[in-house]
Amino acid sequence: MQTRNRLLDDVSQLMTNAMGVAQGARTEAETALRGLMDRWLADRDFVTREEFDAVRAMAQKAREENAALKARLDALEKGDTPS
Repeated sequence: MQTRNRLLDDVSQLMTNAMGVAQGARTEAETALRGLMDRWLADRDFVTREEFDAVRAMAQKAREENAALKARLDALEKGDTPS
């Protein structure tokens, strides 16, 4: 009976070691993939959210100024005094 327990202990230890190796390989693969994705994204000229929001705000302000100037021009063309 002692031999059987020793065999089960060895198999159990082997499985535990294999799980540890698999977990280490998984972690290493995730790290490598994350690094690859970071490099790929850095090579692209993607804008940050902050840059996008800043340009969007500038465009909104330009549209508002354009609308105000158009209204003023329309008033001048009608001969009205601008407001």
